[in-house]
Amino acid sequence: MKIVKSMTLVSLVGLVIMLPLFTHAEEGGSGHYAPGANASLVDTLPGKPGLAIASYFNFYDGSASLGVPLPLGGSIAAGINATAYSDTILALYQTPLKLLGGYYAVGAAIPYVWLKVKGQVTGPLGNTINVRDRANGIGDITLYPFMLGWTALNGDLKYDVRFGVYAPTGDYDKGKLANVGKNYWTFEPAVSFSYISSKIGLELSAFAGMDFNTENHKTDYRTGTQFHLDLTVAEHLPLFGGLIGVGANVFYYQQITGDSGSGATLGDFKGRTVGIGPVVSYVTKILKKDLVAEVKWLPEIEVKHRIKGDYVWFKLGMLF
Repeated sequence: MKIVKSMTLVSLVGLVIMLPLFTHAEEGGSGHYAPGANASLVDTLPGKPGLAIASYFNFYDGSASLGVPLPLGGSIAAGINATAYSDTILALYQTPLKLLGGYYAVGAAIPYVWLKVKGQVTGPLGNTINVRDRANGIGDITLYPFMLGWTALNGDLKYDVRFGVYAPTGDYDKGKLANVGKNYWTFEPAVSFSYISSKIGLELSAFAGMDFNTENHKTDYRTGTQFHLDLTVAEHLPLFGGLIGVGANVFYYQQITGDSGSGATLGDFKGRTVGIGPVVSYVTKILKKDLVAEVKWLPEIEVKHRIKGDYVWFKLGMLF
Protein backbone atom coordinates (compact mmCIF):
# COMPACT_ATOMS: atom_id res chain seq x y z
CA MET A 1 0.00 0.00 0.00
CA LYS A 2 1.25 3.49 -0.86
CA ILE A 3 0.05 4.76 2.51
CA VAL A 4 2.85 7.17 3.31
CA LYS A 5 3.11 8.60 -0.18
CA SER A 6 -0.59 9.40 -0.36
CA MET A 7 -0.81 10.86 3.14
CA THR A 8 2.31 12.98 2.65
CA LEU A 9 0.72 14.65 -0.36
CA VAL A 10 -2.37 15.72 1.55
CA SER A 11 -1.08 16.38 5.07
CA LEU A 12 -1.96 19.91 6.17
CA VAL A 13 -0.32 22.02 8.83
CA GLY A 14 -1.58 21.88 12.37
CA LEU A 15 -1.90 25.64 12.75
CA VAL A 16 -5.55 25.36 13.10
CA ILE A 17 -5.19 22.89 15.83
CA MET A 18 -4.10 25.78 17.86
CA LEU A 19 -6.98 27.95 16.85
CA PRO A 20 -8.45 30.62 19.09
CA LEU A 21 -11.92 29.13 19.41
CA PHE A 22 -14.46 29.95 22.09
CA THR A 23 -12.64 29.80 25.41
CA HIS A 24 -14.63 28.93 28.45
CA ALA A 25 -13.06 30.32 31.54
CA GLU A 26 -8.01 29.89 33.33
CA GLU A 27 -9.48 33.39 32.91
CA GLY A 28 -12.67 31.99 31.53
CA GLY A 29 -11.02 28.32 32.70
CA SER A 30 -9.04 28.04 29.45
CA GLY A 31 -6.48 29.62 27.21
CA HIS A 32 -6.25 30.11 23.46
CA TYR A 33 -5.54 26.46 22.64
CA ALA A 34 -8.51 24.16 22.03
CA PRO A 35 -7.70 20.74 23.58
CA GLY A 36 -7.58 17.93 21.04
CA ALA A 37 -7.49 20.26 18.06
CA ASN A 38 -4.08 19.14 16.83
CA ALA A 39 -3.82 15.41 16.99
CA SER A 40 -3.39 13.39 13.80
CA LEU A 41 -1.34 12.94 10.63
CA VAL A 42 -3.75 15.32 8.89
CA ASP A 43 -2.36 18.12 11.08
CA THR A 44 1.31 17.64 10.22
CA LEU A 45 3.32 19.78 7.81
CA PRO A 46 2.90 18.85 4.11
CA GLY A 47 6.44 17.49 3.80
CA LYS A 48 7.20 19.28 0.53
CA PRO A 49 7.11 22.90 -0.76
CA GLY A 50 3.65 24.17 -1.62
CA LEU A 51 0.53 26.04 -0.53
CA ALA A 52 -2.15 24.49 1.68
CA ILE A 53 -5.61 26.02 2.24
CA ALA A 54 -8.08 24.58 4.74
CA SER A 55 -11.33 25.22 6.56
CA TYR A 56 -11.70 23.92 10.12
CA PHE A 57 -15.19 23.91 11.61
CA ASN A 58 -15.67 23.36 15.34
CA PHE A 59 -18.75 22.96 17.52
CA TYR A 60 -18.55 23.04 21.31
CA ASP A 61 -21.34 22.67 23.84
CA GLY A 62 -20.67 22.59 27.57
CA SER A 63 -21.81 23.59 31.03
CA ALA A 64 -20.69 24.04 34.64
CA SER A 65 -22.77 23.65 37.78
CA LEU A 66 -23.66 26.41 40.23
CA GLY A 67 -20.92 25.02 42.48
CA VAL A 68 -18.21 25.77 39.87
CA PRO A 69 -17.58 29.54 39.76
CA LEU A 70 -15.57 30.74 36.74
CA PRO A 71 -14.03 34.14 35.94
CA LEU A 72 -15.66 35.46 32.75
CA GLY A 73 -15.29 38.97 31.37
CA GLY A 74 -14.15 40.40 34.69
CA SER A 75 -17.10 38.82 36.57
CA ILE A 76 -17.46 35.63 38.60
CA ALA A 77 -20.13 33.49 36.96
CA ALA A 78 -21.72 30.18 37.96
CA GLY A 79 -24.21 27.75 36.44
CA ILE A 80 -22.76 28.44 33.00
CA ASN A 81 -24.14 26.97 29.79
CA ALA A 82 -22.24 27.75 26.61
CA THR A 83 -22.54 26.87 22.93
CA ALA A 84 -20.00 27.94 20.33
CA TYR A 85 -19.43 27.50 16.61
CA SER A 86 -16.30 28.56 14.79
CA ASP A 87 -15.03 28.29 11.24
CA THR A 88 -11.35 28.96 10.71
CA ILE A 89 -9.64 29.55 7.39
CA LEU A 90 -5.96 28.78 7.36
CA ALA A 91 -3.25 29.30 4.79
CA LEU A 92 0.17 27.67 4.97
CA TYR A 93 3.14 28.05 2.67
CA GLN A 94 5.94 25.53 3.00
CA THR A 95 8.92 27.15 1.31
CA PRO A 96 11.75 25.46 -0.62
CA LEU A 97 14.13 26.89 1.99
CA LYS A 98 15.80 24.31 4.23
CA LEU A 99 17.25 24.91 7.69
CA LEU A 100 19.05 22.13 9.54
CA GLY A 101 17.72 19.73 6.92
CA GLY A 102 14.05 20.65 7.45
CA TYR A 103 11.66 22.68 5.29
CA TYR A 104 10.79 26.14 6.61
CA ALA A 105 7.09 27.09 6.59
CA VAL A 106 4.90 30.06 7.60
CA GLY A 107 1.16 30.39 8.03
CA ALA A 108 -1.85 32.13 9.51
CA ALA A 109 -5.32 31.11 10.72
CA ILE A 110 -8.35 33.45 10.92
CA PRO A 111 -11.40 32.23 12.87
CA TYR A 112 -14.97 33.49 12.74
CA VAL A 113 -16.81 32.68 15.97
CA TRP A 114 -20.49 32.52 17.00
CA LEU A 115 -21.26 31.90 20.66
CA LYS A 116 -23.93 32.21 23.32
CA VAL A 117 -23.42 32.00 27.06
CA LYS A 118 -25.81 32.10 29.98
CA GLY A 119 -25.08 31.99 33.70
CA GLN A 120 -25.49 33.69 37.04
CA VAL A 121 -23.41 36.60 38.32
CA THR A 122 -23.48 38.48 41.61
CA GLY A 123 -24.96 41.96 41.41
CA PRO A 124 -23.75 45.12 43.21
CA LEU A 125 -26.12 44.46 46.15
CA GLY A 126 -25.10 40.84 46.51
CA ASN A 127 -28.12 39.67 44.55
CA THR A 128 -27.99 36.97 41.88
CA ILE A 129 -28.53 38.09 38.30
CA ASN A 130 -29.26 35.74 35.40
CA VAL A 131 -27.31 36.84 32.33
CA ARG A 132 -27.56 35.77 28.69
CA ASP A 133 -24.94 36.97 26.22
CA ARG A 134 -24.33 36.42 22.52
CA ALA A 135 -21.41 37.42 20.36
CA ASN A 136 -20.05 36.78 16.89
CA GLY A 137 -17.18 38.06 14.81
CA ILE A 138 -13.56 37.48 13.89
CA GLY A 139 -11.70 35.93 16.81
CA ASP A 140 -8.04 36.01 17.78
CA ILE A 141 -5.85 35.41 14.74
CA THR A 142 -3.05 32.84 14.94
CA LEU A 143 0.28 33.58 13.23
CA TYR A 144 3.05 31.08 12.58
CA PRO A 145 6.27 32.93 11.69
CA PHE A 146 8.40 29.82 12.20
CA MET A 147 7.74 26.15 11.44
CA LEU A 148 10.38 23.61 10.52
CA GLY A 149 9.60 20.02 9.46
CA TRP A 150 11.59 16.86 8.71
CA THR A 151 10.89 13.36 7.38
CA ALA A 152 12.68 10.09 8.20
CA LEU A 153 12.38 6.30 7.84
CA ASN A 154 11.63 6.57 4.12
CA GLY A 155 8.82 9.03 4.81
CA ASP A 156 7.10 6.91 7.48
CA LEU A 157 8.09 9.41 10.20
CA LYS A 158 7.38 13.15 10.11
CA TYR A 159 8.31 15.54 12.90
CA ASP A 160 8.49 19.30 13.33
CA VAL A 161 8.99 22.24 15.64
CA ARG A 162 6.78 25.32 15.43
CA PHE A 163 6.20 28.66 17.11
CA GLY A 164 2.73 30.18 17.19
CA VAL A 165 1.51 33.63 18.20
CA TYR A 166 -2.13 34.32 19.13
CA ALA A 167 -2.89 38.01 18.59
CA PRO A 168 -5.76 39.74 20.50
CA THR A 169 -7.71 40.73 17.38
CA GLY A 170 -11.16 39.57 18.54
CA ASP A 171 -13.61 41.90 20.31
CA TYR A 172 -13.53 41.82 24.10
CA ASP A 173 -15.77 43.77 26.48
CA LYS A 174 -15.31 43.64 30.23
CA GLY A 175 -18.54 42.63 31.94
CA LYS A 176 -19.76 40.39 29.09
CA LEU A 177 -19.90 36.63 29.46
CA ALA A 178 -19.59 36.09 25.69
CA ASN A 179 -16.45 37.42 24.00
CA VAL A 180 -14.96 36.27 20.69
CA GLY A 181 -11.48 37.42 21.78
CA LYS A 182 -9.41 37.00 24.93
CA ASN A 183 -7.67 40.40 25.00
CA TYR A 184 -4.17 39.06 25.57
CA TRP A 185 -1.28 37.58 23.59
CA THR A 186 -0.20 33.94 23.75
CA PHE A 187 3.17 32.57 22.61
CA GLU A 188 3.27 28.85 21.90
CA PRO A 189 6.34 26.70 21.16
CA ALA A 190 5.26 23.20 20.09
CA VAL A 191 6.53 19.92 18.64
CA SER A 192 4.92 17.06 16.73
CA PHE A 193 5.80 13.47 15.82
CA SER A 194 3.74 11.37 13.43
CA TYR A 195 4.53 7.83 12.31
CA ILE A 196 2.49 5.84 9.81
CA SER A 197 3.60 2.44 8.61
CA SER A 198 3.88 2.14 4.83
CA LYS A 199 3.32 -1.60 5.20
CA ILE A 200 0.28 -1.90 7.47
CA GLY A 201 -1.12 1.68 7.63
CA LEU A 202 -0.90 2.00 11.43
CA GLU A 203 -0.63 5.61 12.63
CA LEU A 204 0.84 6.88 15.90
CA SER A 205 0.84 10.67 16.26
CA ALA A 206 1.70 13.01 19.15
CA PHE A 207 1.52 16.81 19.44
CA ALA A 208 2.68 18.81 22.48
CA GLY A 209 2.92 22.52 23.26
CA MET A 210 3.34 25.13 26.00
CA ASP A 211 1.31 28.37 26.09
CA PHE A 212 2.77 31.51 27.69
CA ASN A 213 0.24 34.33 28.16
CA THR A 214 0.40 38.08 28.70
CA GLU A 215 -1.99 39.99 30.98
CA ASN A 216 -5.53 40.98 30.07
CA HIS A 217 -5.18 44.67 30.90
CA LYS A 218 -8.96 45.23 31.00
CA THR A 219 -9.39 42.80 33.89
CA ASP A 220 -5.87 42.84 35.42
CA TYR A 221 -5.81 39.05 35.00
CA ARG A 222 -2.90 36.98 33.76
CA THR A 223 -3.61 33.35 32.90
CA GLY A 224 -0.86 30.92 33.90
CA THR A 225 1.20 28.77 31.56
CA GLN A 226 -0.55 25.74 30.05
CA PHE A 227 0.76 22.41 28.77
CA HIS A 228 -1.22 20.36 26.23
CA LEU A 229 -0.67 16.93 24.69
CA ASP A 230 -2.74 15.29 21.92
CA LEU A 231 -2.36 11.66 20.80
CA THR A 232 -3.89 9.64 17.96
CA VAL A 233 -3.87 5.93 17.12
CA ALA A 234 -5.50 5.03 13.78
CA GLU A 235 -5.49 2.50 10.96
CA HIS A 236 -5.46 3.68 7.30
CA LEU A 237 -6.76 1.45 4.50
CA PRO A 238 -7.52 1.93 0.77
CA LEU A 239 -11.15 2.82 -0.04
CA PHE A 240 -12.77 4.06 -3.29
CA GLY A 241 -9.46 5.20 -4.75
CA GLY A 242 -8.39 7.03 -1.60
CA LEU A 243 -7.44 6.23 1.99
CA ILE A 244 -9.75 6.01 4.98
CA GLY A 245 -8.42 6.31 8.51
CA VAL A 246 -10.30 5.15 11.62
CA GLY A 247 -9.00 5.54 15.15
CA ALA A 248 -9.10 7.32 18.49
CA ASN A 249 -7.84 10.68 19.72
CA VAL A 250 -7.01 11.47 23.35
CA PHE A 251 -6.03 14.84 24.81
CA TYR A 252 -4.54 16.04 28.09
CA TYR A 253 -4.50 19.74 29.01
CA GLN A 254 -3.03 21.06 32.28
CA GLN A 255 -2.32 24.56 33.54
CA ILE A 256 1.07 24.30 35.25
CA THR A 257 1.42 27.78 36.80
CA GLY A 258 -1.25 29.72 38.63
CA ASP A 259 -3.19 32.77 37.48
CA SER A 260 -2.12 36.14 38.84
CA GLY A 261 -3.08 39.82 38.96
CA SER A 262 -5.61 41.79 40.99
CA GLY A 263 -8.42 40.35 38.87
CA ALA A 264 -7.58 36.74 39.83
CA THR A 265 -9.93 36.78 42.83
CA LEU A 266 -10.37 32.98 42.78
CA GLY A 267 -6.66 32.37 43.31
CA ASP A 268 -4.31 30.44 41.03
CA PHE A 269 -7.30 28.67 39.40
CA LYS A 270 -5.36 25.99 37.52
CA GLY A 271 -7.49 24.39 34.81
CA ARG A 272 -7.33 20.80 33.57
CA THR A 273 -9.22 18.65 31.09
CA VAL A 274 -8.88 15.13 29.67
CA GLY A 275 -10.88 13.75 26.75
CA ILE A 276 -11.05 10.87 24.32
CA GLY A 277 -13.12 10.08 21.24
CA PRO A 278 -13.27 8.60 17.73
CA VAL A 279 -11.73 10.13 14.60
CA VAL A 280 -12.35 9.29 10.92
CA SER A 281 -10.38 10.73 7.99
CA TYR A 282 -10.41 10.35 4.20
CA VAL A 283 -7.80 11.28 1.63
CA THR A 284 -8.36 11.45 -2.14
CA LYS A 285 -7.74 13.54 -5.27
CA ILE A 286 -10.15 16.02 -6.88
CA LEU A 287 -9.19 17.78 -10.12
CA LYS A 288 -5.68 16.43 -9.61
CA LYS A 289 -5.45 18.23 -6.27
CA ASP A 290 -4.94 16.46 -2.96
CA LEU A 291 -8.00 16.68 -0.72
CA VAL A 292 -8.29 15.59 2.92
CA ALA A 293 -11.29 15.51 5.26
CA GLU A 294 -11.52 14.61 8.93
CA VAL A 295 -14.37 14.29 11.44
CA LYS A 296 -13.96 13.70 15.17
CA TRP A 297 -15.99 13.84 18.36
CA LEU A 298 -14.10 14.49 21.59
CA PRO A 299 -16.09 14.45 24.84
CA GLU A 300 -14.32 15.72 27.95
CA ILE A 301 -14.23 13.03 30.65
CA GLU A 302 -12.36 14.79 33.48
CA VAL A 303 -12.43 18.55 34.03
CA LYS A 304 -11.25 20.95 36.73
CA HIS A 305 -11.96 24.70 36.81
CA ARG A 306 -13.48 24.65 33.33
CA ILE A 307 -16.76 24.08 31.56
CA LYS A 308 -17.28 20.40 30.70
CA GLY A 309 -18.64 19.47 27.29
CA ASP A 310 -18.02 17.99 23.85
CA TYR A 311 -15.88 19.10 20.91
CA VAL A 312 -16.92 18.19 17.36
CA TRP A 313 -14.48 18.92 14.52
CA PHE A 314 -14.81 18.86 10.75
CA LYS A 315 -11.64 19.61 8.76
CA LEU A 316 -11.41 20.04 5.00
CA GLY A 317 -8.21 21.01 3.22
CA MET A 318 -6.49 21.03 -0.15
CA LEU A 319 -2.82 21.07 -1.11
CA PHE A 320 -1.72 23.00 -4.20
